[in-house]
Amino acid sequence: MTIHFPTIEMQELAVHRAGYAAQGGSLFLSEKTHSLADEWLSGVLLSFFLKPFNEAEQYILAEDNNPLNIIVSSFFQKKESFDSISKAIATHLHESSKNGLIKNGEIYIASFLKFPFHDQEYEAIGIFHTAQKEPFLKISNTRETINLTVEEGIDIKKPEKGFIAINMPEDARCLVFEAGIQKEENSFWKKQFLQVTPVANSYHHTKAALGMCKLFISNEISEQFETDKADEAGMLQRSMEYFKTHDSFELQDFSKEVLHHPELIESFTQYKQQYEVAKQVQIEDSFDINPVAVQQQQKFFKSILKLDKNFHVYVHGRRDLIEKGFDQQKGKHFYKLYFDQETS
Repeated sequence: MTIHFPTIEMQELAVHRAGYAAQGGSLFLSEKTHSLADEWLSGVLLSFFLKPFNEAEQYILAEDNNPLNIIVSSFFQKKESFDSISKAIATHLHESSKNGLIKNGEIYIASFLKFPFHDQEYEAIGIFHTAQKEPFLKISNTRETINLTVEEGIDIKKPEKGFIAINMPEDARCLVFEAGIQKEENSFWKKQFLQVTPVANSYHHTKAALGMCKLFISNEISEQFETDKADEAGMLQRSMEYFKTHDSFELQDFSKEVLHHPELIESFTQYKQQYEVAKQVQIEDSFDINPVAVQQQQKFFKSILKLDKNFHVYVHGRRDLIEKGFDQQKGKHFYKLYFDQETS
């Protein structure tokens, strides 16, 4: 569920530099906002800022002891100018980076009108951050030749981090994007700077349940039961298949279809309780499965047998056609695979 932005109007844009204060990064506050008269530039920036967001992945800003919530509220209530708001946001990011890791880079603050959400249009404010510079060729020509020079700039495919607050008086919502973060608890952007919590909808239920299943199968089972990597690969494959072929998640049905054995099911039930406490999440025993969340998590459910540095075996199903053994003469483990035909 990506954002459709042809109707969105970007009203104002400010760019500052902030971050990495713990390691001597500098704060630079620009004294001018950017002109948006160039329609081509505005279109490029809208795509750059908004394309990475997923409308289903919704958050809310913490209200207590959250400076960003105060700043955003001031903007929507028109208590301060956009210029003052943008500087306050950049300063807050820089101050926050004294206790957390975020590279020094550009922070973009943009205001929007006609932002589409839940079949209506709202006012919104966005915060985006880039730090990584990429080399690119700049081409120019004279009457006699074409000149090539190498310069550094920002890849305009997407920012590294993003946040959008939507002015919905009856039910405040935020959208968050962050590239390259494998574990939610390690996210400075979400936890320290923004201070957001997920909205308990089908997207977050599905994402949390898949994350729990992945950790249980990959980390917990081998510590309690005699299983091998082929067994784990089979369970990962069955887990993903369940979420892809069912409209709703039912804990009991999932446990029977994926785990099979009563001992594994009991261990999984106990692990779910421990996981919810450790991660501070609530995973319902029954919820609608969100296809977008399933698609995004699928890349983490690759069932691969990594055998030394020589072989990678991808398991897509039929665990019963894989046998593991040990060759006494060669002193090595082996897998035996059964198949009907070899395909190119």
